[in-house]
Amino acid sequence: MKNISLGQYYPGNSVIHRMDPRMKLILSLLYIVCSFLCRNIISFGLLFVSAIVLILLSRIPMSLIMRSIRPILFILAFTVVINIFWTSGETLLFEWKFIHIYLEGVMNAVFMVLRIFVLIVGASLFLTYTTTPIALTDAIEQLFAPLKRIKVPVHEFAMMMTIALRFIPTLIDETDKIMSAQKARGADFTSGSLINRAKALIPILIPLFVSSFRRADELATAMECRCYHGGEGRTRMSILHYRALDFIAILIMITFGVSLVLLNMLGIGYTM
Repeated sequence: MKNISLGQYYPGNSVIHRMDPRMKLILSLLYIVCSFLCRNIISFGLLFVSAIVLILLSRIPMSLIMRSIRPILFILAFTVVINIFWTSGETLLFEWKFIHIYLEGVMNAVFMVLRIFVLIVGASLFLTYTTTPIALTDAIEQLFAPLKRIKVPVHEFAMMMTIALRFIPTLIDETDKIMSAQKARGADFTSGSLINRAKALIPILIPLFVSSFRRADELATAMECRCYHGGEGRTRMSILHYRALDFIAILIMITFGVSLVLLNMLGIGYTM
């Protein structure tokens, strides 16, 4: 559980670290859109190369990236099985009784796994790994500032999102401590059927909920003691400013998306 990257910030001074957090939010959304624009081998290959380039630019250790993928290995395996055994096509690779494996199913499985990998890498690198929770709060609030005119509580919404992201690692660490304590008392979370293992998690959920409510109450008390009353009259120590690097990055991302569309139009190789 400690391998979950959501909400974790990796200190650094890379190109992505120095970008404006508002622009990183926009870039993350555009990158997600680009991942869904891919349709053939060439475009998916370019998408994979872009993910490697982002990892190199962010200077995040590859081992940390791979550990963040580990918690979703079950989802990846399930995706592979569904696409391989339930996708029909024209090129039959393997046949045995009721099992039929087609080339189209294998290619779809590879493409889906690659897409999920790129989505996680892109969102993590642009947001949690390279952006502090405070900077992320300011970015969300300023991007949605026009909604204040229709009485949308933008500041409170941004604050809630940031607190949720910030406390994910804390709750993960708390869960790990509770599981260690339960194991010391003889609890077994790894053996038995799936139903028995699910029932074994009940002694973890109850103290975890109690701890979460206690932390929420302590946080509310601390914010009240500091006279926090929302975004009214608040000032910021650091003012966000767009730089030339941010506009260059957005132009590169738009060019990347257009390139993917053109590659799909060429129809080279297998196309989804």
